[in-house]
Amino acid sequence: MTPICLTEGGDSQFARLSAHEFEALRSLAIVVVTPTLDAGWYEIAPGRKIGAVAVGAQQVVVRPKIADLNRLIFLLGYSGHRSLWRDDAVDLIADDELLPALAEAFSRLATLATAQGLLQGYRTTTDTLPVLRGRILAGEQMTRRYGLPLPLSVEYDDFTVDIVENRLLLAATLRMLRVRGISVGARRRLQRLHIAMSEVSPPTRGLPPPRWQPTRLNARYHDALRLAQIVLSAQSFEQRIGDLTVTGFMFDMWRVFEDFICAALGEVLTELGGKAVTQHRIFLDEADHVVMKPDLLWLGHDRRPAAVIDAKYKAERPEGFPDADLYQMLAYCTTLGLQDGHLVYAKGNETAIAHSVRRSRIAIHCHAMDLALPPEELLGEVDKVADRIKQHLLP
Repeated sequence: MTPICLTEGGDSQFARLSAHEFEALRSLAIVVVTPTLDAGWYEIAPGRKIGAVAVGAQQVVVRPKIADLNRLIFLLGYSGHRSLWRDDAVDLIADDELLPALAEAFSRLATLATAQGLLQGYRTTTDTLPVLRGRILAGEQMTRRYGLPLPLSVEYDDFTVDIVENRLLLAATLRMLRVRGISVGARRRLQRLHIAMSEVSPPTRGLPPPRWQPTRLNARYHDALRLAQIVLSAQSFEQRIGDLTVTGFMFDMWRVFEDFICAALGEVLTELGGKAVTQHRIFLDEADHVVMKPDLLWLGHDRRPAAVIDAKYKAERPEGFPDADLYQMLAYCTTLGLQDGHLVYAKGNETAIAHSVRRSRIAIHCHAMDLALPPEELLGEVDKVADRIKQHLLP
């Protein structure tokens, strides 16, 4: 069956769907599905998410507005580590589909990370054995074993490949192997990784991905592990609606953009002094009933608010930015006692502008980020926004 391929913010398509397929796609919210006057035919329009889903035999792909998938993967990986993605870090082409491209990137990085063999480490294990290994857990031996000599309750350190880092790579490998349409080379690399990690515990359904800490010992795994986190953090699902199997991955682009702005801009502002915090709770009213959470708040050396920033990834009105964002920023500035607020948009058809509020000294500055720029130039734009924010600080 021919896939339904849409572009974020683009035109809709018409397709014939069964009643089960219609219900499944409507519940996933990756697309907006509207019945037409012709029985069995539906209008399918892109929603607020990007990704690919397979509903039975029908596949639906929603591509991002960013034409070059290298840019998207750069945005996805940035919040984990600034140097993870360079423009040449992963050799992708614009014709690659979203998830196959992600599988291609992950398979290459994971293969490179494990080329010298799987990382090994010590894992503390508690067990009951007929022979002594490690140390005896005297308390458990007396309470649970009633003082019987055998079996022994012991705890020991095992040098093994079944460690957090390998479990994370295995979980991402298994998830990528379920993606349709990945290249033959990527699938072979993923299958070799799966075989190589035969002694690693597979992920348990329903539990969150294992957490890892970057150290000198796992340095060669860092890039692959960060991308594995991205793979596993994408909203994914595998469920059945009646006899219909539904699988896929979805990303919220507004969240990807927000994370990028908070991580990149917060890092630059911190270098300028003070501290950048995200989703900091503030209250609009004196009774502390109305909670507000700006995306990014820059605190000065005295820990008092110096600047407030909100990231906005949305379709703007043809003539400019949405008015509701201005009202929201006005509330932030009024509550925090700031004279300047900053809205950072993904660039569309608008230009940067500043609004001076009547009968007030408050100014709201709207900045635009062109996500189609190469990574170095995009980070340069972030630096420029940080400089403009610093210029408008209270004396």
